Amino acid sequence: MRTFNKELQQQVTPAQALQILKDGNERFINNLKMNRNLLQQVNETRDGQWPFAVVLSCIDSRTGAELIFDQGLGDIFSIRIAGNVVNDDIIGSMEFGCKVAGAKIIVVLGHTKCGAIKGACDGVQLGKLSGLLNKVQPAIEEERETKVNRTSSNPEFVEHVAGINVHLNMKLVLEHSPILKEMAEQGMIGLVGAMYDVSTGKVDFYEELMPFSKRTSQGEEVVAK
Repeated sequence: MRTFNKELQQQVTPAQALQILKDGNERFINNLKMNRNLLQQVNETRDGQWPFAVVLSCIDSRTGAELIFDQGLGDIFSIRIAGNVVNDDIIGSMEFGCKVAGAKIIVVLGHTKCGAIKGACDGVQLGKLSGLLNKVQPAIEEERETKVNRTSSNPEFVEHVAGINVHLNMKLVLEHSPILKEMAEQGMIGLVGAMYDVSTGKVDFYEELMPFSKRTSQGEEVVAK
């Protein structure tokens, strides 16, 4: 398996980058990991890096992006934070990954049975974690389908919130980064949301490379201004 270099990175389109991730997840769930010489990849990336994707995911120990997408050293920028929420530092990292380092796609990746989402649904207050969980509150408010038992004891409610949270954070990326929005408008990068199932290992992508119009699980359109 070749390590991504500058030439390969420049040749990849956003749609091809998405397909690479899909193919990698397919290998993962079928236990067909690509044969890689990681020490060779260390050597091949010692003078530079040319990842094709930026993946924002949760810190959950089961959701390592390199593993679930079967990628090697130098292939992806992996940004991890509880609840896969965004802030200025994360958006800045995305800007670096795409505008400076040349990545072709941003993936906002949620996952099932997320502890951060459950904590936010239950209104957990714990030190600095409280502020982080508050970032999930807009997704909880957006979820209007569930009328009773809007807590972590309701798995369906939790998964609804997790999905909405992905879409709202995609919207925030474009709202708060004119750089990334312009790149997406020009077709230089793609932005896609996805959900990882911790029970099966499968990643389901919501919509393919449609950064400016998303729908929440309630069917309401979310448009980045």
